[in-house]
Order: sequence, then C-alpha cells, then structure tokens
Amino acid sequence: MKKAPASRQRTSPKPASKGFDPLLGAKIHPVVIYPFRQPRDYSDLEELYRLIARLDSEKGKYARPITVIDRKTHYTLEGSKPFIEFRNNTVARHSDILDAWGVDTCQMWYSGLGMAFEKGGPDDVYWLIPGDFNYGTAIGKDVLGRLHDLPEIIMELKQDICVGEIATDHGNSKQLIDTYGTFALLYNWFPKEAQEIRQFTERPRSEFFAVRHSFLHEVLQQRWYAYEQTVVMLLQAIFNNKRISRFFVGNISDLPEGRESLGSAMQQVERTERVLKTIWRERNQPRVGWTEQYRILESQSEQVRRTAFLILQNLLG
Repeated sequence: MKKAPASRQRTSPKPASKGFDPLLGAKIHPVVIYPFRQPRDYSDLEELYRLIARLDSEKGKYARPITVIDRKTHYTLEGSKPFIEFRNNTVARHSDILDAWGVDTCQMWYSGLGMAFEKGGPDDVYWLIPGDFNYGTAIGKDVLGRLHDLPEIIMELKQDICVGEIATDHGNSKQLIDTYGTFALLYNWFPKEAQEIRQFTERPRSEFFAVRHSFLHEVLQQRWYAYEQTVVMLLQAIFNNKRISRFFVGNISDLPEGRESLGSAMQQVERTERVLKTIWRERNQPRVGWTEQYRILESQSEQVRRTAFLILQNLLG
C-alpha cells in the first residue's frame, strides 16, 4: 500500500496525557446526539451521561456539553415519565439541550455542531458523541473510559479531523455495507480520493469523530447533507489537503440485534450513491463535456449498486 503523505499519516491511538495542557484558551466541545428511538432500558444512556457529567465538571478543559434531541423523539415520549425524568434530571443537568427538527441524524449533527461552533474559538475542537451505542456493557464502559483520546488527538497532534473506527469482523453488516457499498461507490465516483480515505479508515461513515475549529468553519460553509455527512467531510478533507487521523474505538455496537436489516442496508447504499452523485456534479459542472463523463459514471454506479444489493441480499437477506 502506498504510504500516505507526511501531512496526512494515520495516527495510532495514544494514551491521553495526564497533565493535559491545551493551547491557551482552547476547549473541547462535546456534542451528544440523543438516540432517535428511546431504548426501553436506560442503562446505556445512564453510563454515557456519567461520562458527560465528568466532562461538564472539567470546566477548564471542556465547554458545556450539548445534547441534541429530535422533536419527534420528544413528542413520541412526552407522556413517558421515565423519559421526562431522565431528560430533566440527568440530560439537562449535565448538558445544554438543543431541541431540533431533523430529517435524519446528520441533520442533528448540523444543529449541534453549528451551535457549538458559534460558542467556540479558533483553537477549539468539536467532538461528536453518538448516543445510541451499547455503553452499558463492559466493552462500552471501557470505550467511554478512553473516548476522550479522540478529540485530544486533534489538539495534541494538530490534526484537522479524527475519525473513530469501531471494530467489526468481515461478516458484520457495517463492514459489508462499507466494503460493497460505500467504498465501491467511492472508487467509482472519486477513485483517487477513495484510495486516500482508505489509508486512514475502513469506516468512512463513522458517527465518532472530532474536528478542528478551522476545518469545521470550512465544512459549515459548504452544503450539508442529511445523510452520510462523514463521507462528505472526509472527501472535503482530501480535496483541501487537510490532516486526517483515526482513533480505534473498539468493539462497540449500535445494532440491538447485532446486524442491519436488508432494507436498512440497501437504503444506506442508495443514500451514499445519491450524495456522491451530487458532489461529483457540483465539482465537475464547470468543465466542458462533463455530462458525457457523468453518464458513464452513472451507468457504472448503477452496476456497483446492483452488485452491492445482490451481495447484501445473499448475506443479510
């Protein structure tokens, strides 16, 4: 495998320094994305908000955490006493709640990161924390204990974006979707960039990431996508020669049954294709003769998508 340029070499996870000393005035902004579907068992969320409480208590290092809650979630559960009590006594106690109407999770990211950005400064780092993983398990607790390394890599090693990579085996549904869907489509539409992205991560759709203030500023000025925004940010980082690194999260899952349904997997592949088509057109429309090249790539993309559907049907159906 070709070695990545020095400015973009992958970063191995490293222990956080005990005497963390960020740049003068710099802070880390935790942004929690509350689960769209409230689990019946609150143990995972309770464990997550133990971490958030600790972050909230370290005022010199962290900005006040933000929790983004979709209003559909709120109205679905407005009659639920456990939800109301957890929201008021735990979530609101340790974070500022941002109520948002979101098409999908990535739009919740947009609202939360945008709110944090407006409160931040030029040396700050923004840390996205998905709320729907199994944090209450032994593995989940271990992950929470070192997850703070993710934004610290940005600060200490002067990176622009750090992607958290969860562990999966070759038969895991996320692995299958990324291998036969995400990367296959990336190689069709953006082959050079796809090769570079794969040097940094096998999880280009990860929900775990941290981003530097200056890069987030650039990203927020571009079109934001309701789906697959991590892929978009990685492409933007490659386009603009940003410094990318990864953090190994561990064997943690957000799938209650351990795997995606076939319908969900197909939908994720379709979404990725739509986003990549749009980005390609935006970048290539100024070129003479772009429509002919687009038709060729679109025909190839359809074959990639159909092949991915067949493989996913055989393995997940």
